[in-house]
Formats: sequence, structure tokens, C-alpha cells
Amino acid sequence: MNWTSHEFIWLDWVIIVVGILAVSWAVWRSIQKHNRLQQGADSEDYLFGKGEPWYIIGAAIFAANIGSEHLVGLAGTGAKSGVAMAHWEMHGWMILILGWLFVPFYQLMNSKLGKIITMPDFLKNRYTPRTGSWLSIITLIAYVLTKVSVTAFTGGIFMESLLGLPFWYGAIGLILLTGIFTVLGGMKGVMTLSAIQTPILILGSFLVLFLGLLALGSGSIPDGWSAMIDYTKSLNVGADGVAYGTNHLFHFETGNPLYDEYPGVWVFLGASIIGLWYWATDQHIVQRVLGQQKGESSDVVMMRARRGTIAAGYFKLLPVFMFLIPGMVAAALAARPGSGFTLENPDMAFGTMVKFVLPAGVKGIVTIGFISALVASLAAFFNSCATLYTEDFYKPMFKGKSEAKYVLVGRIATIVVVALGIVWIPIMMSLGSLYDYIQGIQSLLAPSMVAVFVLGIFSKRITPKAGEIGMIVGFIIGMVRLLTNILTNTGKEIMTGWYWDTTTWFWQTNWLIFEVWLLVYIMLMMVVVSFFTPKPTAQQIEFITFTGDYKTLLQNSWNKWDVIASLGVVAACVAFYIYFW
Repeated sequence: MNWTSHEFIWLDWVIIVVGILAVSWAVWRSIQKHNRLQQGADSEDYLFGKGEPWYIIGAAIFAANIGSEHLVGLAGTGAKSGVAMAHWEMHGWMILILGWLFVPFYQLMNSKLGKIITMPDFLKNRYTPRTGSWLSIITLIAYVLTKVSVTAFTGGIFMESLLGLPFWYGAIGLILLTGIFTVLGGMKGVMTLSAIQTPILILGSFLVLFLGLLALGSGSIPDGWSAMIDYTKSLNVGADGVAYGTNHLFHFETGNPLYDEYPGVWVFLGASIIGLWYWATDQHIVQRVLGQQKGESSDVVMMRARRGTIAAGYFKLLPVFMFLIPGMVAAALAARPGSGFTLENPDMAFGTMVKFVLPAGVKGIVTIGFISALVASLAAFFNSCATLYTEDFYKPMFKGKSEAKYVLVGRIATIVVVALGIVWIPIMMSLGSLYDYIQGIQSLLAPSMVAVFVLGIFSKRITPKAGEIGMIVGFIIGMVRLLTNILTNTGKEIMTGWYWDTTTWFWQTNWLIFEVWLLVYIMLMMVVVSFFTPKPTAQQIEFITFTGDYKTLLQNSWNKWDVIASLGVVAACVAFYIYFW
């Protein structure tokens, strides 16, 4: 047997088949045991899960974020642009904001309303019912266009690079498998799969990193790291002949080819806006921390949720080393004569590295973790879509139905999302660069979400109508910008005519700079509108502002170890920025 084969051998395929069956059995057994304890269907349990330990919550948050866009897009970006995109991954500190600032509001609303809330519930109580409905609509559209389809699309690429499956077999197979898994397993299935795949994914990815560095450094990991850094320093050559390198997080010189894409500190500001929306207000992530056991006190639930976010903060430090840097190693290996490693497409960097550096048998074990990660991530999106539709549209219209009926409706909503995701894939493939498409959508959706949530919490004077107008107008502006991006190839095409000549600032401004100013504009507009519209009621302010209940919950739900652990996350992020400045 050739243990050092750079391709999958029969042993790997046997391990993959047996491993998938074992994981499926473990998830099924966990779900059956949980259902017996629950004694019947429960829509909140199906959609949210209940009472998971803090380490399971942390693993679930991490797993919900890790998808095929990391296995393909992040590793591919590392191979092409180095650490420039690491801003989006150094968001462990942002998850702390979820745990320390936002979760107390969500938990207080849970206890006051007597149910587990969704993010639209949050906005309906602070602003108007239309504000929450708009958030549901925008979120569902975003999930179908930028989450489900993208995960399936990049999953197809990953399966092609790793297993040699034709693209469409991998993409459609992944989305159908995940749809079935989500319908049958619900949130408990997602949580269980997350707990199983997270250690395999982490260990497997770091094994790829270390073995890749060993190969690059001729048997020495430090030498491999130095060789990778030296190679990245020679890249990114400008018109002036200077090699600006791809080993920097910030690109300040206008002659730097990466400046136009990631200009100076704007990249940090833009990434932070997207991060605040995603980690603190997006249903897909927040849903992982909302589950609770009946009869538990708010401070116990809050403590478990916060510790889950702290654990997720540490987990979030890992993807740069799990995916982005292996992409950089792959590029350096491919450039070294005689290495035997070739890389025709940067987006296949990670899958190709798995085949090249891992020994036989280990390839199969690691692949099980990767497939589980793809399913868990995609299942989390499906489940969030089912939650939004069931809780925010179906339940208000059809009250008093049985729990089994609500679970069925959630499953039907999942099937619809699966179908829409498959239909959208060929359309998305015609829209140009996938990664630019993802970031462009996120940068246009995030500002209105961040403005409405942040001002709603920090200011008692922002009126309900201001929140509604901020959400709608911000979304419309973002969609108009998206349309111009499609028509102008993200501002690269030369367009003429009365509209294009008079609105150059709108369609040619760098996407990160546009995102920051869009946030500023929406916030200012909400402040102005608040001067001319009715003030929020006392109940609206009580729900979502810094009341005595909020401060009491915060004080009773933490100890010094929570603070020390949180500071550790911040310190690790700061150290990374210092090293790759």
C-alpha cells in the first residue's frame, strides 16, 4: 500500500463511507434520545435547541460560520492575496460583543415575552412590526442568494478538487443531503453534528498546515514558515517595480496593487461593520445562543450563553491558520521548482493540499470532518430560514396550531429554501467573481442592519418610524448599488450617459469606503427623522435599552474568569495584528 500517495486510495474511500455512516448513526441516536426526553414535537426545540452546555454553544457558533466558502474562498484568497482578507477572520473580539452586550437584551426579551425571540421580534418590539418584517424578508433573500447558494457552489468546487467529483454532482449532492439532514434533525441535529465535526475539522486543518510547512521547509516547520513569508514578500509588484508583498493586513501606499481593493484603515472599518451585523444581529449566529431549558433563571442562561460566545471567540482565531495560511503555503509550494505540487486554480488550494500532504487513511478521516462541516454550516442556514418563516410569518397568521404543525411548516420552508438554492446556482455563476459577489452583497446589507440595531439599543430618542425608514432606505440604496456593480463590473467598466456621468461617486467608490459612508448616512437620517416622528413608548424603551433589569442581569451573570478569558481573546487578536501589520 502506498501510504504517501498524493491521491485517494481504496482505504480512504472505505474510511469515508464508514465514517459518514458512523456520524449519521451518532446524530440519529442523539436526536432520538432527545425526542424521548421531550416527549413529542416542539417547534422551539426543533428550531432553536435547548439548554446546550457552553462548549457546545461555542462549537455550534464556530461550526455555523465555517463553510465551504472557507475551504475554498479563504484558502484561495490566501493563495492570491495573502493575509489581506484576515480582517474578516480576526473577529473573535466581535463575538465577545455578542456575548457581553447583545445577548442580555435578547435574553431579557425572552423572559418578558415568554418565548424565544428571533431578530425580527427584537426590531418589532423596539420599532414597528414593518421593521421586523423587512428584516425577515431581507435576511431570507440574503440567505438564499449569498449563503445557501454560495455554500453549495463552493462546496461543489471543493468536492471536485478533493474527491474528483464533477462540480454539479458535488454541489447538488451537498445541498440535497443537507436539506434531508435539516428536515429530519432540526437544531438538535445541527448542534450534535457541530460537536462531532469541530475537533476533526480543527485537527485535520492544522495537520494540513503543519505538514504543508514541513514540505515547504524541507522537514522544518520554522523554515517552512520563513520560506512562506519570504515568498509572499516578493509578490504584489506595483507599476513602480516595488514588491509590496501580501504578508500585510494593511495596504496604505496608493502604488500598492492591493490598495484599490483594501485601502488603508477602511478595510478594518468595513470588515468591522460586516462583523457586527453577522456576529451580533444575524439570526444564523444569534440562534445558537438563544436556546434555554424551561425553569432556568435568566442569569444562568446568560452565563452559559456568554461563555459559549467566549469559547467561540477563541475558535474564531483558528480559521486564518486552518485555511488562509495553508493557501499561502500552497502558493509557495507551487512556485518552488521540484516540489511536485501544482496549483492551477487558487480556489482549489486547500483540497489540493489535503491530497498532497496527508498520508493515506488520514485523508479519509479528515475528509469526514470537512464533509460534516459543509453539512453543518449549510444546515444552520436552512434552519435559520425555517425559523424566520415559521416564527415571523406563519405563527402570527395561523395562531393556535399544534406544535407538530409548526415543525412541519418549518420543514416545508427548509425544502423551499433548498429548491431556491439549487435554482439560483447557475444564475450566480454568471455574475462574475464569486468572492467579490459575496463581499459586495454583505457590505451593502450590513450598514442598515447595524444602524438600526445599534441606535435602537444606545439611544432612547430614536423613534420607531426612524428605525423603519432606516431599514427600508438603507436596503434600497444597497440594492441600487448592487445593480450598478453588476452593470459596471464593480465600477471597472467605463460608463457614459447622464446618469453615469453625474453619479460617478456612487458607482465607482471603493466598496469598503461606500459601506462606511452608507452606515454614516443611515444613522444621520435616522437621527433627523426622529425629530419629526412620534417618540417610542415607554414599553419599547424598556424592552431594548440599558434599563435596570439589563444592568442587574449583566452583574449577576459573570465572574472574574469570564473577564480573564475574554481579555485572552482580545490579546490574541491584537498580537495577530501586530505580527502581520
